[in-house]
Amino acid sequence: MSHSHGTPENRLALDPHSVSAAEVIPGDLVDLSADAEGTADAKAAADAGVGADGGARARWYVVVHTVPEAPEWIRLSLRPALGGRERDHLVARDARLTVAGYRVDPAGVGLVESDDVAGARFRDGDRVGVLRVVDPGAVEETYVRRWGVWHRDLDDGSGVAHSDEDVRGWAGDALRDDEVVVRYSPRPSAHASVPRARRVVVTGLGAVTPLGLGVGELWRGLLEGRHGIREVDDPEFAELPVRTAGVVPVDPGEVLPRAVARRMNRAAQFAVLAGREAWGDAGFQEGGTEASHIDPSRVGVCLGAILGDASVLVGGDRKLRDRGPRAVSPLTTPMTVPSQAASQVSLDLHITGEARTVTSACASGTEAIGEAIDRIRYGRIDVALAGGAEAVVTPAIMASFAAMRALSTHEVKDGLSPSRPFAEDRDGFVNGEGAGVLVLEAEEHARARGARIYCEAAGWGLSADAHHMAAPDPSGSGVALALRRALRDAGGHVVDVVHVNAHATATVEGDLAEAAALRGVLGQRGVPVTALKGNLGHLQGAAGGVEAVAAVLTLRDGVVPPTVGSTAIDPSIGLDVVTGAARPLPRQGDLVLSNSFGFGGHNAVLALRRVA
Repeated sequence: MSHSHGTPENRLALDPHSVSAAEVIPGDLVDLSADAEGTADAKAAADAGVGADGGARARWYVVVHTVPEAPEWIRLSLRPALGGRERDHLVARDARLTVAGYRVDPAGVGLVESDDVAGARFRDGDRVGVLRVVDPGAVEETYVRRWGVWHRDLDDGSGVAHSDEDVRGWAGDALRDDEVVVRYSPRPSAHASVPRARRVVVTGLGAVTPLGLGVGELWRGLLEGRHGIREVDDPEFAELPVRTAGVVPVDPGEVLPRAVARRMNRAAQFAVLAGREAWGDAGFQEGGTEASHIDPSRVGVCLGAILGDASVLVGGDRKLRDRGPRAVSPLTTPMTVPSQAASQVSLDLHITGEARTVTSACASGTEAIGEAIDRIRYGRIDVALAGGAEAVVTPAIMASFAAMRALSTHEVKDGLSPSRPFAEDRDGFVNGEGAGVLVLEAEEHARARGARIYCEAAGWGLSADAHHMAAPDPSGSGVALALRRALRDAGGHVVDVVHVNAHATATVEGDLAEAAALRGVLGQRGVPVTALKGNLGHLQGAAGGVEAVAAVLTLRDGVVPPTVGSTAIDPSIGLDVVTGAARPLPRQGDLVLSNSFGFGGHNAVLALRRVA
């Protein structure tokens, strides 16, 4: 067993020198490494952490007692410098020994011993400490068991781990040797009396996307590698340099009752349809809280949106210019505000606890889910519908994105998506629309009513780039901070991550920044990464909600959908991007991360955990 504990910075200045055995007294540090004699050689060896022969590392022992054995011999009682079992060492009185330049109090050196773990039943969370006790400058290495293997650092991302048999071997060697001490600490038992935040779970899903109406259409399209991007043929878009978009193929106004639909903007219509689906999927009754016999004041709505539906304001302005003020509908203002989607879901399901709206650019949907998690965790509400809704496929928005050179100029042809996340030939994102909604619930509330649980909404993290109003920080440092915060909030570690649903808009700079952050946080672990914007386009404030739905389904079915449109991944990305066909989800781990980043440096990451 070889463990490197000391470093040049923490090694003690031993100043070794040679003396006769007759001159040694209790408290001296004696080096018993092979051929560790000669002042100059021994000093250089100690500084380098090896024996004087350039081979084995120095082995320092504290002299506890010296006992004359015979006129020519002395028996030294020795204990490892940092504590351990005593040993006797018989030496000739005139033998030359290497001692350190200072003494210690023998009474302060402990009698620590290694633990016998031959019969131990290891569990995740157990710890093992390994200390080379004959090295005065050594630092104990701690290994933690996670996913059936032992890690020195749960967050270094190196992928280096040790087996149970390795640990048993270390302990067995230590019991036979006094140079190393191995100490085993079983995972402490949890105490139910300790107060803590409530666990939040996902019990329902709803979606309206360019792949169709409903979660089923979304998931089938993702697994089959289809996309819902097309060229918009409305005459208003005819003069635009880019006319491709991810448009919902179903008119929500045709699905909802006409009297209801006409009082909602398009984004709110998407949100109500997705909210109804998620509500029913969670096992609640059609009609909302009253029909489900659930306290409406303990239920909330939290949706993300950037603009909601920009077309209402544009249409109102056109009517004002063409026909005067009397032509402008009184519904223009309430149908313009981004909060309309949340308020309409609240009205539709009779939810009175709260109706919140989060606006943080393209991170809005993910941040809304995170806010809802905290509202449930700390007892403000018991159930929440959370996600995002957006409808900004309008001529003015498209023209603005095109002027920024942010939109892809690839055509829709041969079934290949023009949105190509992480690909060598990526050249921008495709604008899109839709809604994605999760039903989040306090675990005890869900179990009390016998609900089906998809996964745990385990944590989330936020950060800000503070770099540029539109461009991402190329270092990815802000994204990395959000990733680490999400892991910490979930009580997880890098070794727990089995999949990342990437933001990956297919812009050159954005994809590189996200990839740099993922490499920096996850290291060389080869976590499978997928990006859905090749299937859907960029759904703006709704993206985080829809991608969270897909991440939940990835955990449920144990399969990672492929990244569509990206036939050749840019070598600079340096990630394990899933392409071509769906791939099984790794079993060793339990966390899936869903990333969302927006203009202005808004970064949000959601952590979802597989439940047994």
